[in-house]
Amino acid sequence: MLSAEYVPNTYFEVSFGVPTVGMSGYFTSVSGLSMEFEYETYSEGGCPYPRYFFKNVVPQTLVLEQGTVTSTDAFAAWVHMLNQGMHMAVNGIISLKDHTGALRRTWMVNDAMVVKYVGPSLDAMQPMLAVSRIELQHNGCI
Repeated sequence: MLSAEYVPNTYFEVSFGVPTVGMSGYFTSVSGLSMEFEYETYSEGGCPYPRYFFKNVVPQTLVLEQGTVTSTDAFAAWVHMLNQGMHMAVNGIISLKDHTGALRRTWMVNDAMVVKYVGPSLDAMQPMLAVSRIELQHNGCI
């Protein structure tokens, strides 16, 4: 059973797409795991209460920060496809793991596409992480 207490020394294991086109890696910060829905209000004659009907999901921005991409060839292939105008939405899994690698929580993300990639600052005197920030637009998570 998962506890609701703070767990020190955690990280996020992230995987999107398939092994040949997508991304997998480890990140220290993940934000944007949210959902937003639009509804349409409909009122019938003689009914004092409006009825709400689902209209659509509002896309959200998932931000992955300070990490390393473990399948650089697959991520490069995904970015290359985006540069060629082939936008492919993929599903993904984000897993919170503790310092021993034990799974603490998992989120499923639907229809994600890369919208921004920020690489590291290149400085030969400083050890830097391979990825500073990746932003993906998605249509919801569970």
